[in-house]
Amino acid sequence: MPVPLSLSGKVALISGGSRGIGAAAVRMFCAAGAKVAFSYRSARAQAEALAKECGPAVCYPIASNLGNPEAARALIAETVRHYGRLDILVANHGVWPEHDAPIENMPDEQWRSTLSINLDGVFGLLKHGVAQMKSQPRAGKTGGHIVMISSTSGQRGEAFHSDYSASKGAVISLTKSLSSELAPLGIYVNCVAPGWVDTDMSAGALADPKIGETIRNTIPLGRVGTPEEIAAPVLFLCTEHAGFISGEVFNVNGGAVLAG
Repeated sequence: MPVPLSLSGKVALISGGSRGIGAAAVRMFCAAGAKVAFSYRSARAQAEALAKECGPAVCYPIASNLGNPEAARALIAETVRHYGRLDILVANHGVWPEHDAPIENMPDEQWRSTLSINLDGVFGLLKHGVAQMKSQPRAGKTGGHIVMISSTSGQRGEAFHSDYSASKGAVISLTKSLSSELAPLGIYVNCVAPGWVDTDMSAGALADPKIGETIRNTIPLGRVGTPEEIAAPVLFLCTEHAGFISGEVFNVNGGAVLAG
């Protein structure tokens, strides 16, 4: 008997949803029956094309530069204005500065920018998203689902990318802290930690013959992941089939996190 991963009747907000992992999640969540709002920073054409593809009745793009908590407040408010409530929050947006930066040479501006987007923006989504979930009547058995996107880099570090690793490590700590805080309210908090994925953000590194080969050699499965292979576990964690999972770091990295 088929076991459907249904989100029928749910409203989801996915940050950074116009491309890559976010766009794959938008498509999957809409296909599972959710109404989905998603944010984008500058990729307006891609965002509008994705909304048209999924259907404007169930897919709503919102321009938002999530570099501070106040921007997140406005994003949550617009989602609720459009769809009436918020059941699922996927904090997916983020940046990975591509060029190596030894700590003694890392510009202060790069450190601040990375943490502003990858951590301050996530904090704002959590703060205002949780407030909304607490304030509304439950839709079904749960009070809400939150999934944050971390990285293998947040678990084992990444030389010359300490800003990124610090931000993604903080996301893991947030997952654990908020799970304990919110589980008694029926709000599930989990984290998906991808390894290398074939997205625009990693395209430059993967396309470099030497760097790309080195990356693939560190992955036991011998290849990088696809956006859909990350989006599917995110979807699963927001369904009733994940009803006894909270506070977990769901590794999706081809075994790389175990290979050192």
